[in-house]
Amino acid sequence: MSPAEQRKAAQAFAHYWQEQEGSEKSQTQPFWLDLIARVFGVAHPQEFLDFEYKPTKSFRGYIDVYISSTHVLIEQKSKDIDLKSVLPQSDGTHLTPFEQAKRYNADLSYDLRARYIVLCNFNRFIIYDMNEPGAEPTLIELTNLEHDYYRLNFLVQDESSIPKEREDLSVQAGTMVSKLYKLLAAQYHDPESTKSQQSLNELCVRLVFCLYAEDAGLFQTKTAFQDYLGQFKPEQMRDAIIKLFAVLNTPKEERDPYERTDLLAFPYVNGGLFQDTAALIPQFTAEIAALLRSKNTTFAWREISPTIFGAVFESTLNPALRRQGGMHYTSVANIHKVIDPLFLDALNTEFNQICNMDSVNARNRAMTRFQNKLASLTFLDPACGSGNFLTETYLSLRRLENKVIRELYQSQAFLGIEDLNPIKVSIGQFYGIEINDFAVSVAKTALWIAESQMIEETCSIIEHELDFFPLKAYINIVEGNALTKSWSEVLPYDQLSYIMGNPPFIGSKKRTPEQTQDQMKVFGPNWPTATGEIDYVGCWFKKASDIMVEHPQVKTAFVATDSICKGTSVRNLWRPLTDQGATINFAWQSFRWNNEVRDSAQVDCVIVGFSHQKLNSNGGG
Repeated sequence: MSPAEQRKAAQAFAHYWQEQEGSEKSQTQPFWLDLIARVFGVAHPQEFLDFEYKPTKSFRGYIDVYISSTHVLIEQKSKDIDLKSVLPQSDGTHLTPFEQAKRYNADLSYDLRARYIVLCNFNRFIIYDMNEPGAEPTLIELTNLEHDYYRLNFLVQDESSIPKEREDLSVQAGTMVSKLYKLLAAQYHDPESTKSQQSLNELCVRLVFCLYAEDAGLFQTKTAFQDYLGQFKPEQMRDAIIKLFAVLNTPKEERDPYERTDLLAFPYVNGGLFQDTAALIPQFTAEIAALLRSKNTTFAWREISPTIFGAVFESTLNPALRRQGGMHYTSVANIHKVIDPLFLDALNTEFNQICNMDSVNARNRAMTRFQNKLASLTFLDPACGSGNFLTETYLSLRRLENKVIRELYQSQAFLGIEDLNPIKVSIGQFYGIEINDFAVSVAKTALWIAESQMIEETCSIIEHELDFFPLKAYINIVEGNALTKSWSEVLPYDQLSYIMGNPPFIGSKKRTPEQTQDQMKVFGPNWPTATGEIDYVGCWFKKASDIMVEHPQVKTAFVATDSICKGTSVRNLWRPLTDQGATINFAWQSFRWNNEVRDSAQVDCVIVGFSHQKLNSNGGG
């Protein structure tokens, strides 16, 4: 269905159900069957929805509606019931509808538990994302369904998709940053110089980080940055920003005790973000000052998706430059097509097996070992761009770790003060190589934002505040040409677990002379077939395979143009690689590219996961 068709269907659905009685007993099934079929186009909704769901005989009560394919649990009430009210239960207890739904969810086996809990009374939907336990629920009124229908996409899409409102927020943030970037660029005396470009990139990243940290409550108050800037005229802001950056880079015990009290209130950030004091900072205009202090910057920065925002932020680069560099941004759904069969599916299966162990002590010991395993894994993206592969992988690993933390915390496995910071997975496990310096800065910022969001989620689980500052891990993303740099300079191969990413899409006829020269060096004079006919992305396959020959513990998966797996590439690339010992462990057939940013690449892609060991996983699709 097109968006226009869905809006029209949602309008008709809402109009019809506003006129109905809204009885839980007699109209729950017709309501949900109609919604799923009419608005979301599911051909056989009766096969998609389970009504009065009771997974086992011992299960207490019945779940009104359960969607197993997308892990959604729905608690339905009649139209006259307040969804926040406390209601008597059959066992004599009194619970709110959400408490009732959570109790049902807790009784489900681990592989059936809901990602989303939906409360509905025919007039409104209240949606809880169980991966974000501290977040406010999403409210959708039936009368607004024509405009808000897309926010219910999770009913029919898998959990790796980004909720539309968060995606839109990330795009808004990227638009604001693009405007800020252009205004600041105009203030440099020589904006095209390398020094000016590097300084501009660094300044934008620092300002964005401050806006995020303020809204996330990391600067003591949610208006600290705005309040500080608000004291200065535009011609004074340059000096004010320089002093702020210096304070953020200085441990509290080393600061001038006679400095302004509002500056001393800012935390020590660490992590190298504010370390470069040689960066050029230009004068601020009234327009720049107004943009930083306007209400446009006070939207919920803390709610942005760091994966999407990183790609949008990087899109401030000239589109022609992106095409020249072969940069194409990977959607969250496509990232999961890579990382799920590469390692995440197996980790989730292992976690579920541990959860089903009968002995509490044995389960806690196994959980602790599993958490240590998560913290030992390392990931390299040798063409990381704005870092969306690394960011989404970090988020996925931390979400899984938070499940471990929740299990250990609920079983009281955290007992001493030393366990009040139970997080072991670190952004320091994630490594990247990127040729563009701006993209390197963006990738680092996206990872720091992701780390902050996941720490907040952990805090809600253990009911204890954890300090985000000072930043405790340096991010291992380096600027460089991945085809001329040895990847061992970034991470020793014996410490490497996975290589992944979305290398540049450049056909054999569109390479620059420099890129052709790099490709010839990668394959070398002894490569047995026609190197020049291989797509540029083949260089990354070759370098990864060379590593895995000597280090077979490493596994790799790349997004690539579909030409990498057909025509002469089979002879020129894959036959020599398989002769080396490479084995394709999973693959996705050719699919049309899509992503969360404008100017989407119009290419057909494949995903190939390979290693120098045979796996027992089928993977792919």
